[in-house]
Amino acid sequence: MSDEPKAKKKKGGGMKMILLLVVGVVVGGAGAAGGLYAAGFFGAKEEGPKEDPNKPVLVLAGESAEDVATAHGGGGGGGHGGGGSTVAAAHGAPHGKGIDLPTPANPAAYQATYFQLQAPFTSNMTDTDAFAQISIAVSTYYDMRVIEAVKTHEMPIRSQVLMLLAQQPEEMLSTPEGKRQLQGKIKGVINDILKQKTGYGGVDNVYFTNFVIQ
Repeated sequence: MSDEPKAKKKKGGGMKMILLLVVGVVVGGAGAAGGLYAAGFFGAKEEGPKEDPNKPVLVLAGESAEDVATAHGGGGGGGHGGGGSTVAAAHGAPHGKGIDLPTPANPAAYQATYFQLQAPFTSNMTDTDAFAQISIAVSTYYDMRVIEAVKTHEMPIRSQVLMLLAQQPEEMLSTPEGKRQLQGKIKGVINDILKQKTGYGGVDNVYFTNFVIQ
């Protein structure tokens, strides 16, 4: 009979020690969680990829392509120096294959900007003594940095367009469908050069302002 109270006393002491251990774990865990929160492990927002400041942006209808370029760090200058970031963007370092800038889903909501390449393109055609002479203009729905890039890199553009023109058969260029195909090819050539040189395309369309086959 005398041993029973002692056994109960030991059991109560064990429970007290377990409670102390549990409290210690809870307090320690709370302290660790507080340290992690202070260090920014909890509640920190994940940052998405940063937008490239040199990437041309769409110009809304009624807006100026130059003003939009300036507002997005493009500067001014119109391709004649003093333009700061616009010129820097046009001369941008190669970005591998580059990025195509898509045509907007609703083109009527955006402002098209046009640029005429001044000198014509003249070349013999394949398998014939005839030659073709064309003059072209380009358009973009993006800000002035696209046009500035076309101006800056006109020499490689001219070279590639002339080589493309020399590969065309006379029969194809004599038809409306052949001319439309050539438009698409020239657009692709220009955008490929812009992507290589600046990282971005942006030319939406190519227009023939003169087309002669002789």
